[in-house]
Amino acid sequence: MTPGKVRIIGGAWRGKSIKVIDSSGLRPTADRTRETLFNCLGQRVDDLVCLDMFAGTGALGFEALSRGAAKVFMIESALAVFNALKENYTHLSKDGALGHLDLMKGNAFNLAKGMVDDSVDICFIDPPFEEKSFFLEGLQLAVRITKKNSDSAIYLEHPKEIVPEELLKQIPKYGDFWEIRRTIRSGMAIGTLLAPKSR
Repeated sequence: MTPGKVRIIGGAWRGKSIKVIDSSGLRPTADRTRETLFNCLGQRVDDLVCLDMFAGTGALGFEALSRGAAKVFMIESALAVFNALKENYTHLSKDGALGHLDLMKGNAFNLAKGMVDDSVDICFIDPPFEEKSFFLEGLQLAVRITKKNSDSAIYLEHPKEIVPEELLKQIPKYGDFWEIRRTIRSGMAIGTLLAPKSR
């Protein structure tokens, strides 16, 4: 990752860059982490619906679009960051858009609460690390709105003091549907990939 930019790792936009503005708490998912994550997801996410709950730079959502997602919802509350997402999408799609991008500005929890059960295939949760309560609330919403089939997944990026297994125990409804499939470590960040339990 060069200062001020991240690059798309795979798919139709492979090698294209995303501009990263100077904004407090903005922390793009590292290239190697995204590469490992999408390797675990099967490289391509053709025809799937994804939610990037705390979009930030949009690195996860744009990567999903590049790799064949039919639709990606991105939620971002900060105006400058939201405007940068729009600018980056315009840059990425100038040679032709891929799947549909639905950019939503506002509170991630309020907007996600409005989504119906089992409406997305893959949910990315990467909130500001200093907001510890966001991890439980985000995961609580994700386990409800994410489908529970073989193509479904929830990705949680978190600091080491956040323990996803403990968070799932605090979610009485839907929490026991999910289990950890992969842990990806990158510096101070840990990426946890959750998938529905085999039944």
